[in-house]
Amino acid sequence: MDTGNAAWMLTSASLVFLMTPGVAFFYGGMVRAKAILNMLMLSAASLAVTGIVWTFWGWSIAYAGSDIGGIFGDPATGLLLKDSMVADHGVFTAATTSGAYPGSIDVAFQTTFAMITVALISGALAERIKYSTWMIFVALWITFDYAPMAHMVWNGGLLSGDGAISQAIGATAHDFAGGTVVHINAAVAALVIVLIIGKRKGFGKQPIRPHNVPFVMLGAFLLWFGWFGFNAGSAFGANGTAGYAWVSTTAATSAAMLTWGFTERIRTGHYTALGAASGMVAGLVAITPAADVVSPLWAMVLGGIAGVLTCLACGLKFKLGYDDSLDVVGVHGVGGFTGTVLIGFFGEGTGLFAGGDWKQLAVQICIALIAILYSGVITAIIAFALEKTIGWRVTESQEVAGVDLSDQGESAYDFAGTASSILKEVK
Repeated sequence: MDTGNAAWMLTSASLVFLMTPGVAFFYGGMVRAKAILNMLMLSAASLAVTGIVWTFWGWSIAYAGSDIGGIFGDPATGLLLKDSMVADHGVFTAATTSGAYPGSIDVAFQTTFAMITVALISGALAERIKYSTWMIFVALWITFDYAPMAHMVWNGGLLSGDGAISQAIGATAHDFAGGTVVHINAAVAALVIVLIIGKRKGFGKQPIRPHNVPFVMLGAFLLWFGWFGFNAGSAFGANGTAGYAWVSTTAATSAAMLTWGFTERIRTGHYTALGAASGMVAGLVAITPAADVVSPLWAMVLGGIAGVLTCLACGLKFKLGYDDSLDVVGVHGVGGFTGTVLIGFFGEGTGLFAGGDWKQLAVQICIALIAILYSGVITAIIAFALEKTIGWRVTESQEVAGVDLSDQGESAYDFAGTASSILKEVK
């Protein structure tokens, strides 16, 4: 075992874990004050429910079980992590090593990826869904969507570099840290659920503004920090690839934040803090699949393109009439698709503009489209089943009063109490 690699991967797992609280603040600041606790709770449930499901069978389906049709692994081989953990004189330790660090650390790292992916979906559903339905959804979606997708892309399945799609086209599919598994997957799921559950009351008719933009900025900064574990950790060692992934992630994110801001300035006359935060996340999303294979120049170009496209895409919901509350589709869907496909242009030695040919572009488009199709179908089945049984939404009156009060029985801010205290002091 290489203790340096082990330390880096355990640190990376912890950084990726921090991304889910980052998402909670990022999303929480963008909703109205009457819904922030529910938003934070959806991220909390993403952590807790995924932690249980992954320990029972999620890890086995994604990484431990024998391959079944290139789509998923059997859930029994790694049930309760029995393939990964052993007791040595009564103390549990790793049964295996992978990449010169213990397999137990790999379980930890991959658990946090599953947690953040399902948490991303919650932003599209803000201010109107039941916490109980969300918890059930998380368990089902991690089991039938995320874990199989991770297997397909990262464990030698259908969409991997060794899979049937790559072999048919004659190029190696590339998704370094989750353009398909995480971002396209979550965004498509978000869109499907939004279409099933419908719009918030007043969507498109009245302004629905963020209640705490500093929270949004805090969340974006935490995400950028955590993303170093997400991308650099995907090198699976303390090595030069990890270092370069850190650099390319920062370059692309910086470019995306700036181009989002320039686009916003042209359209509205302002550089907004909300736009800066969203541009950061867009750049992080876009570089994720490509962080190890694009040069510094192309990393900045990729980030710059993503900043413009995602900024423009976020307005489509008003034209097309779907209520993606916090722009999961616009940022993660468009950003993830852009980063995945642009590997076909900018990938070193394989992309059209970087010494390669059309094959890399073809394979990248194929894996992105198949990821969209798989996520859409599986999520639709789960979401329809929940809608027809327990239902997704709180009542209209509960939504108007605030989902925090109806679902959590509490409020984030005691405005009435504060006002009363001030009046008493004045008197």
